[in-house]
Amino acid sequence: MGSIARAEPDYIDQVLRRLAFEADHPEVRITYRGPHWEARIPRDGGEAVINRYELRALLDTLERQVSAHQAVDGAR
Repeated sequence: MGSIARAEPDYIDQVLRRLAFEADHPEVRITYRGPHWEARIPRDGGEAVINRYELRALLDTLERQVSAHQAVDGAR
């Protein structure tokens, strides 16, 4: 976890959640890019890029995206 975050009120509460997500999904790259957080998720033929201003919102979205993608892959 090399990125530095801006002063989000609940940022510290999300650090452990981010670390757990990254441990479970090492293929997903989460970085802080100025005023927003970015995640890059490898996909067939490329990658999905998600941006959110708050780490909590990014993790919420990532959890939904990864769960949905795993459900589709499991149905194949």
